[in-house]
Amino acid sequence: MTAQTKDTGTDAFLTARPRLFAAAYRMLGSVTDAEDILQDAYLRWQSAPKGEILDATGYLMRITTRLCLDQLKSARARRETYPGEWLPEPVLTDDATDQLDHDVSVALLLALETLSPLERAAFLLHDIFDSSFGDVASALNRSPEACRQLATRARRKVQALRPDTPAPPALDDDQGRTLTEAFFRASKTGDTATLTRLLADGVQMVSDGGGKATAALNPIFGQAKVLRLLEGLARKGGAQLPQLWRFCHLNGLPAVVSREEGGIVQAAALDITEGRITRIYVVRNPDKTRHLAHLLV
Repeated sequence: MTAQTKDTGTDAFLTARPRLFAAAYRMLGSVTDAEDILQDAYLRWQSAPKGEILDATGYLMRITTRLCLDQLKSARARRETYPGEWLPEPVLTDDATDQLDHDVSVALLLALETLSPLERAAFLLHDIFDSSFGDVASALNRSPEACRQLATRARRKVQALRPDTPAPPALDDDQGRTLTEAFFRASKTGDTATLTRLLADGVQMVSDGGGKATAALNPIFGQAKVLRLLEGLARKGGAQLPQLWRFCHLNGLPAVVSREEGGIVQAAALDITEGRITRIYVVRNPDKTRHLAHLLV
C-alpha cells in the first residue's frame, strides 16, 4: 500500500468517525466501549480492499455495526447481573457534532435496552441514521424484509416507552444552568426549602454505582422520598459543596460533574419540565465517569 493510499484511507475513516461513534454509542450505551469498537474498526479498515469499496462510510458502518452486535451479546449477559440500576455512560454534549446531538437522551438509551441486539441495530440504522433497508440488510446479514420487521418491532417498543404528551418547550441554556446549579447547591447543603420548590411532585431519581460506589439500588419515586434521600446524603457529606464541580451538558441534559468524597467522579443530569425537575440521573460508577475527570482539572 502506498503512503498516498494509506492517507486516503485514514482521511475516509476520520470523515466517517463522528457518525460511527454516534452509532456505536447508541448501540452500546458506553463511551469507552464505543471508542474501543472504533479502534477495532479502524484496524480492520486498514486491511480492507479499498480499491473495491465504492462507499467508504457505508462499509465502515457495516464493520462497526457487526462489532457492536458481538459486543452486545456479552454486554446483555453482564447487565443481567449488574448491581443496582444500570444507566448509560454519560456522554458530553457541550460540543457534540450534529450526528451525536440528534438524540442521545437517557430516555432513548434506556428504551433501546429493551430491544434485542438485532432490533436495536435495525432501528438505529434505519430510523436514526436513515440507512436504506438494503444497507441494513447488508450490515446485519438478513433480508431487507426481515430488517423491516425488526425495525417495526423495535419502533413499537420504543414508542410504547415514550410519553404520549407533547414535548414541553425547550429549556434555554441559561435557565437550565440556573436550575441545575441551584439544585446541586441545595442538595449538597441540605436546603430543603429550595429543593421543594425545584422538585416536581412525581420526581424520579435513578442512581448507578455499579457496585463500585455508593448508590441507591432501586429508583426513588416522589418528591417526599427524594427529599429524604437528599437530606440524608447532605448530612452525611457535612452539608457542604465539594471543592471541584462544574456545570455541563450530558446526553443533551443540563448536568453537574463533581469530585465527591473518596475521589469519586459523579455525574448528575436533570430532566426539567416547566421549571420543575422531573428526573434525576446520577452516575457514580467510576468505570463510567473516569472520562469526565478532565472537566474538573
